[in-house]
Amino acid sequence: MTVPIAKLSFWGVRGSTPTVDPATWRYGGNTPCVELTAPDGTQFILDCGTGLRMLGSRWATPDGGGPHETHIFVTHYHWDHIQGIPFFSPLYAENNEFHFYSFRSKFLGRDSLKQVFEAQMALPYFPVNMSAMNAKRKFKEVEGGDTFTIRENKITARWLNHPQGCLGFRIETPAGTVVYATDNEPGDAKLDESLRELAAGADIFINDAQFTPEQLNTTRKGWGHSSWQEGVRLAREVGAKTLVLFHHDPDSTDRMVDSILRQAREEFDSVFAASEGMVITLGETGDNVQAHMPGTRTTLRREAQFRAKVTGVTEGGKEFQEETVVRDISLQGALISLQNMPRLQSELLVTMETPGEDGSQSSMRLKGYVVRIDAGVEKGQSAVGVVFTD
Repeated sequence: MTVPIAKLSFWGVRGSTPTVDPATWRYGGNTPCVELTAPDGTQFILDCGTGLRMLGSRWATPDGGGPHETHIFVTHYHWDHIQGIPFFSPLYAENNEFHFYSFRSKFLGRDSLKQVFEAQMALPYFPVNMSAMNAKRKFKEVEGGDTFTIRENKITARWLNHPQGCLGFRIETPAGTVVYATDNEPGDAKLDESLRELAAGADIFINDAQFTPEQLNTTRKGWGHSSWQEGVRLAREVGAKTLVLFHHDPDSTDRMVDSILRQAREEFDSVFAASEGMVITLGETGDNVQAHMPGTRTTLRREAQFRAKVTGVTEGGKEFQEETVVRDISLQGALISLQNMPRLQSELLVTMETPGEDGSQSSMRLKGYVVRIDAGVEKGQSAVGVVFTD
């Protein structure tokens, strides 16, 4: 019997505005876009930020494939959630068909989503208008409380607390349930209950974590966003299995997100910080949730041979120390062969033996984060990609 598998891919994870700062490279600077492929092959896209362009480019590659029919859920109409639409190349191919879902804005009225598309591509804001898009497009209005099915998948929409309105979505597939609840601020009793109902028992709960708890209580109160602490509290309350911290602030460096992730993992075991390129699979035999980082965001590397001692934490939360050889290294990171399987986004300490000028041995200690885990060349080993931070 075939086990149903769903794949969740993160193409944009940043909130408010894209970033190109080197300090945000590791988690990524594109605005929200998440892709879900259900076990029955149905393709979903959650939000249309700048990450949508990268997704479209992947479909355009010879091995990228890309379905002819896709369902796109837009949570709301703020710029960071729609700005990738004009740059999504599959919209210009006539053999594709897209179904768009979002709510009727009280500011725009009927056909709100279609109006948003047309407005951002109208002169003088964009060189071509929507008539250049040859793909079939269908628009469906949904409201908080609506439930409907797309093939084998059940979709539920709920209102969230965000200026000018926002929807959260729950997608129940045969492989597991994904809840996407970005751009939400806790504090409204009715909408807090709406989010609890949406997230109840979710296998993957993607939640807004743009601000720190301190910011949320002071300078950023009323801005329509949440914190890692609120996400952990809610995930624990409703029995969500894995929490994904999402919509990182444009001013949050990689190290700041690292700090947020560490704090969250002290209070909830299964937490990831959303990162561009991260893929989560649901329904794998032996483990309901697995995450990995494909080797698409690499830098110039050189073969090397350094004896090294690596200390870290396994996927199961057990501390380990292992001697190995670093064979592939760059100025930013290394690919290390390990028998132990560290947790994605966990911290590793790598101590490498380096020859001194007089022929003696010295040590170089580097801290880094696990950004990629692949099958190793040798049986029983993993190839672990590490980005150095110190």
